[in-house]
Amino acid sequence: MPGKLFKLKADEIVQVISGYGGCLATDRITVDGARVGYMYREEPKHAVDSGWRFFAGDEDEAYMNDPGKHDVYDVNTIVNYDPGILPFLDAPEGSRFELDLEAGDYRMLAEDE
Repeated sequence: MPGKLFKLKADEIVQVISGYGGCLATDRITVDGARVGYMYREEPKHAVDSGWRFFAGDEDEAYMNDPGKHDVYDVNTIVNYDPGILPFLDAPEGSRFELDLEAGDYRMLAEDE
């Protein structure tokens, strides 16, 4: 991913988990170093896709429409950026979580939220 100045250097990424596959994450996390503020798991698009999508939570439609602002990463990479997501990675497809800033942890969103 040439041209991006990642918050973590390649030698700072450690193996925390394996076997989850790929995910989508935005530059707000990998470049700016923001915590994951919103995450959801959808049906994987292919064999190596985990179905996980990670956002800081403040990305708007214009930001997301710029393909240079997000990319595919191994889920382990995003765990290195925000280890707080680790307990939720086995959640089923359709799960959605947001960061509760007051509690400092994630809460599962109901279908109507």
